[in-house]
Amino acid sequence: MGPSKREEKEQSIILISDDEAESTLGNSVLLVDPLEKSALEEEKSEEVVDEECELMVTFCKQAKVMPHARYDCTIHPFERMECDTCSPLGKNADICNQCYCYICDKLASECQNWTTPSLCHCNAHNKSKFWKDQRDFALAGVLVMFNLDLTDIDADLRHGGSLLIKFIQELSVEYNKYLVGERMPPTQHECFCLPKLPPGQCNICRSRNMEIVYKYSGVFALVTRFLNQAERESPKAAAVMFLGAAKEIALHKDPALSWQNLGHTDSLKLAVPCLLQSLNVVPWDHVLLTTVLKGQNVTGQRTQKGRKVFLWETLPVIEARVEKLVDKKNYKEVVRYLRAVKCNDTKGLRDLRDKIPFYLCKTGDFLDAAHSLLFPVNSLACCTACRITPFQFEVYLKMFRTGSVPTGKDMLEPGPWITVGSPLKDGVLVKQALKLLYNNVSLYRNPKCWSSLIMILGSSNFLEKSGHLHPLSLKEPPLDFQKGVLAASGGLLEELKSKINVSLPPAILSPHLHHEACLILAVQAVQQMLFCDLPYLTSFLEIALAFGNNFWALRLLLDHLSYEEHVLHGTVNLILRDLNRQKATMLKLWQNLGPQYVGEFLCLFLTCRHKKMQSIGLFTLNIITENLHMCPWAKHLCNFFHNAGLRHLPLGTAAHHEVSKFINIFEKL
Repeated sequence: MGPSKREEKEQSIILISDDEAESTLGNSVLLVDPLEKSALEEEKSEEVVDEECELMVTFCKQAKVMPHARYDCTIHPFERMECDTCSPLGKNADICNQCYCYICDKLASECQNWTTPSLCHCNAHNKSKFWKDQRDFALAGVLVMFNLDLTDIDADLRHGGSLLIKFIQELSVEYNKYLVGERMPPTQHECFCLPKLPPGQCNICRSRNMEIVYKYSGVFALVTRFLNQAERESPKAAAVMFLGAAKEIALHKDPALSWQNLGHTDSLKLAVPCLLQSLNVVPWDHVLLTTVLKGQNVTGQRTQKGRKVFLWETLPVIEARVEKLVDKKNYKEVVRYLRAVKCNDTKGLRDLRDKIPFYLCKTGDFLDAAHSLLFPVNSLACCTACRITPFQFEVYLKMFRTGSVPTGKDMLEPGPWITVGSPLKDGVLVKQALKLLYNNVSLYRNPKCWSSLIMILGSSNFLEKSGHLHPLSLKEPPLDFQKGVLAASGGLLEELKSKINVSLPPAILSPHLHHEACLILAVQAVQQMLFCDLPYLTSFLEIALAFGNNFWALRLLLDHLSYEEHVLHGTVNLILRDLNRQKATMLKLWQNLGPQYVGEFLCLFLTCRHKKMQSIGLFTLNIITENLHMCPWAKHLCNFFHNAGLRHLPLGTAAHHEVSKFINIFEKL
C-alpha cells in the first residue's frame, strides 16, 4: 500500500555530510523538500536522479530531525557574522528541540548564555575563527593557552585549569583596582627617604600629596596566596598554575607617569621581578635579558661564577614577552630575544621563531629577512622556508619587491601597507625567491608560487596603500640578449639548488635590462620544473596568466616546451582542463583585461608552430563564440584579428577555419 496523503506531504529526505568543509552551504545536514506535485505526482516516478551530483534516490521515508548545531537547523533560518555577541542576529535565537549550542555542546534550551548580551551563543557557527576559539576555550577551559591536545587533558590538568581561571578572574578585579589608583592624605604618606621621617613630616613626600598613588600590594598578596596554593597541588596542576600566573603578571604595566617612592610590595617595578623570580622567570631588568634585548649578547648565555648561565624560559613566558614587545613595536628586540632564548618546548619556540623574517621586514631589513627564511637559528633546526605557505611566499616576495609591509601584527592580517625601507635589488630578489622554492618541495610544485614569482617580477616596486602592485609591460629584449641570459641561467639554477652563496652572472646584472633578465631566468626555472615535476602540477593556466602583457616571455617558455613532446602535451592538457573548468571566471577576467589582451593571448597560441599548442587558442575562441552575450568586447577582438592579419598567417587548416568563422559572425551583423 502507498503512503497516505498526510504522510506523503510530510515525507522528505535528509542528506548528511560527514565533512562540513566540503559543503558549499556550510551545513552538515541538507533537507530535501517533500515530493512536489508538479513533478513527481505527474510522472509517478519511483526514482529521483540528480544528474549533477550523480545521486539516485530510490526510497524515502518520514524524516527524523537529527541533533544538530543551531547554524545547521533546517527549520529556523540562521544569519552568520564573524563575532557578533551583542544581541541575537535575525532569528538566531529561535530553536527546535534538536538544536545544540555550538559553544557549550549541549541542547540550546539548556544553554545559559543563549541570548546573554556580550555572549550570545545563539550567533555561534563553525565558519568563524572567533567562535571556534570560543568553543575551544569552552572545551579546554583556560588550558587552551598551553596548546594541549584535548586527549592529553586529564583530571589533574583540568583541576589546575579551574583554579587558574578562578585566579585570573580575581586577579583582573584586583589589577583594575591597582590601575585606578587612590589619592592619599599627606599625613598618611609613608616616608621612604633617608633619613626616614614620620608620616606627614617629610617635605618631599608631602609635595606628592596631589598625585594618584598606585599600590600593587593587593595584586602582590593575591598572587602570593595563589602560588602558595599551587605548591600544595599535584605537579601537573601546579605547573599549569605557575605558568598561567607568570603569563598574567608578565603583562602588567605601571600606569604611574613618574617614579613613586613605594615599598617593594606596593611598587610594581619591584614586586613583579620578585614574583617572577619565585617562579624561576627572569625579570625584565635582569642583566642577561637586557643585554640580549639591546643586542649586546647574541647567544643568550654568560659565565657567572665560573659556570655558564643560559636565557632559558618556559613557552608561556616567551609568548607573553613576545606579545608585549610586539605591542610596543620593538621588533628588533623581538628578533634578538627569539634568536637567543631557549625552551623545552622546541616546536612552540620554532613556531615563534618562524615569525622572525616578518619582524625583520617590519624593521626594514629585508635582506636579513630573506636570509632568515633560509637559515635556521641553530644547526639542529630546519629553516623557516620549509614551513611557509604559498600565500606567505607571495607576501614575502611582495615585501621584498616593494620595501613595504602590512601595518598589522601578522603578515596575513588585511589592512593598509606602508613603506619602511629599500626593496631588494631585482637580482637578489629572484635569487632568494628561487632558493625558497628549491628548499620547499610543496612550494616548488605549487603553481600559485610560480605565478606569484612571475607576477611580482613583472611588476614595479611601487605598491599602493591597499597592497596592490602595478604590472609592467616590458619591451621584448634583443634575441642575442635573451640567448645570453638563457645560456648563463642553466648553470646558475643548478648552483642555487646546491650552494649557499651564489653570484649572479654579468648577463643577469645588466643595468638596462635587469627586469627582463630576471623574467627570463624565471622562465628557465619554470621550464626546468615542468621537465622534472609536471606530473605533480595541478594547474598551469594561472602561471600563463601571471605574465600579464609580457607575452614575449610566455612565448619564450612555450617555445622551449616543444623540445620535449610529453611535456608539451602534458602542459597543453593542463591548460585546456583549466579553461574548461573555469569558463565563467575566464570570461569575467577577459572582460576586465579587454580585447587587446585577449587578442594577444589568442594570437600567441594560434600562431604557435606546434598544432597541439594551437588547440589552446581554438578552445579559447570557442568559449568566446559560445558566450557572445557575455563578451560585448568580442567585436573589437574581431577588429584586432583584422589588424593583425591573422587570416593570412600560416596557422593551419583548423585554426584558419575557426578564425574565419569568428570574423564572419560579425561581418554578417
